[in-house]
Amino acid sequence: MATVIVVGTQWGDEGKGKIVDIYAQEADVIARFQGGNNAGHTLVVEGEQTILHLIPSGILHNNKTCILGNGMVINPKVLIQEIDELKGRHLLPPDTKLFISEYAHIIMPYHQRLDSARENRKGKSKIGTTGRGIGPAYEDKITRTGIRFCDLLDDETFREKLDNNIEEKNFYLTEFCREEPVDGEAIYKEYGEYADRLREYAANTSIIIDREIKNGKSILFEGAQGCHLDIDHGTFPFVTSSNTVSGSACCGTGFGPTKVDAVVGICKAYTTRVGEGPFVTELTDETGERIQKVGKEFGATTGRKRRCGWLDMVLVKQSVRVSGITGIALTKLDVLTGIKRLKICTGYKTDDEVFTESVPSNLKVMKNCQPIYEEFDGWTDDITKFRNFDELPVAAKRYIQRLEEIAGVPAILISVGAGRDETIIKKSPFEMKGS
Repeated sequence: MATVIVVGTQWGDEGKGKIVDIYAQEADVIARFQGGNNAGHTLVVEGEQTILHLIPSGILHNNKTCILGNGMVINPKVLIQEIDELKGRHLLPPDTKLFISEYAHIIMPYHQRLDSARENRKGKSKIGTTGRGIGPAYEDKITRTGIRFCDLLDDETFREKLDNNIEEKNFYLTEFCREEPVDGEAIYKEYGEYADRLREYAANTSIIIDREIKNGKSILFEGAQGCHLDIDHGTFPFVTSSNTVSGSACCGTGFGPTKVDAVVGICKAYTTRVGEGPFVTELTDETGERIQKVGKEFGATTGRKRRCGWLDMVLVKQSVRVSGITGIALTKLDVLTGIKRLKICTGYKTDDEVFTESVPSNLKVMKNCQPIYEEFDGWTDDITKFRNFDELPVAAKRYIQRLEEIAGVPAILISVGAGRDETIIKKSPFEMKGS
């Protein structure tokens, strides 16, 4: 038995879907603890691609328990579409159970409308949200006006909360945003149908997790986005609206920190970012374009092209510290194949200061930072065929070993291709209890 948390060490898009899918084979329970359908996890199994936005990646395995935790914000329409698509493709295993926390908050149509309207008003100052209503939904949660899953399932409570919110949201939409109002009656009817469809999945998921831990089961906690999109520890305000660091797994699903055995940080072999915000190692030249094309760097949720750059270990070191990472899963190493000279950023510098341990909190400072690089020889071998670390080219091994030295934790998994089997596993996180 072990409990393992998986988080991204960069700005998301590190390839968590594939890694969680691999680790799910060893887990009995897979629980998502934050975020909404602003994040997408892409899985490739036997050449077939599956993109999940809400349901934990472990859903493709049989005899598992998959949980949408209370820390999430859930769009019921998107969730139903996802369930129906999996069923239609015969990808929802018969003996795998899916549960939704009664305490998870619901994304409403006015959240999406507000999200888009605000971004439009900001113009050049936009944050780069996905427009999925994530931020406004978390906003209502904090102001204690949000609608939870348990509220949606109680018609009287849902009607009362909806009516109160509609009045406020429509005032904001029409008077401040100069937008059309939303139709409260249409929403009431639509969401009543969603309640009927999803009622069977409702549960106190904290109790389920606690029971499974006591029964000696292995639990995998799946995060979305990456540590530097964390609302507290990320490059604010160019962040998501939830806590993406490992500690969020506890409050986002309802279990105590004394139960955590290992934290895996997913790290892409280079760095990418979607949307706005500073990016010290960004490449706007042919190398950056090559990485973008070879790595197929497009957002799984939005389809937006990702900005690409060299591996930034300042980001990774901060993530290791803040999330208590015990092992790194390195992804997309194969994308770097064929690049003659590689670089790793070990620090940032300005005219007055050098940063090696953390990202500057002041983004004006970060925008003026220049990267401090170490250079490495590249390799030309096709590494997708290798399944053992010793088989890798010497240059690839040196690149990984330097990453480990800077991060201060070992690389326990190395992804050398998109497929589930194109992976070098050095150590399972479920064997790291107490390490």
